[in-house]
Amino acid sequence: MNDEPEVPIEPVAAPPAEPAKPDPALQVAATEAVAKAEAAATRRRWINLGEFIAVAGLIIALLGLYLNWSDRREETTEKQVATAKAERESARFELRAVPTANGTALTLQHDDRHPIRDATVTFPTELGVERKDTVADRIERNWFERALLKATDGGPDARSGRLPVLIVLTYWDGDTPRTTRGLYDIGWKTEKGVFPFGRSLKLESLRLHALGGDQKRLDAVWAAERPKG
Repeated sequence: MNDEPEVPIEPVAAPPAEPAKPDPALQVAATEAVAKAEAAATRRRWINLGEFIAVAGLIIALLGLYLNWSDRREETTEKQVATAKAERESARFELRAVPTANGTALTLQHDDRHPIRDATVTFPTELGVERKDTVADRIERNWFERALLKATDGGPDARSGRLPVLIVLTYWDGDTPRTTRGLYDIGWKTEKGVFPFGRSLKLESLRLHALGGDQKRLDAVWAAERPKG
């Protein structure tokens, strides 16, 4: 009989298992997936860049169209302004007159572009002179001589002054009739006559007093300019 204790037997450890080898098919699939993802990302970047370029090109094109349109509009406006100015200058007419040698009339002047068609001359109400229509381009002294001499009677024989009148003039601008109106001052002077005649009246000038006007305004001007006895 053996009284020695039994020594336990340690189990023998199994050798470590070898690591599993990667599957070549999976590696290929993973590589292809990564490549596809990178390619897709690259395409997206190119698409985004292309869209940006397209939008930028569209903006530039629209800006160019706007600038072109703006330049044309400005050019058109300038031409319209120039044309309107030229038309106004062409249609403009300044009434002038020169006295005849003996001062019995004022001859209305016109240029070759603006022949006078007719004129209407209105006098201050106080004189009692009827409105005169003329196609002869003349303002005659005998229209108002007696009335003006009467209105200035009682003062010195030799004197000068201005008689305001309202003139409505129709003239030709090419083939177009145009009308202008204004208050004008007829410059006059009186001289002592030879016996048995009284004072004589001579017409000297015609000058613009104001554009426009009417009978009321004419009478107001006459009241201010009327020679005092």
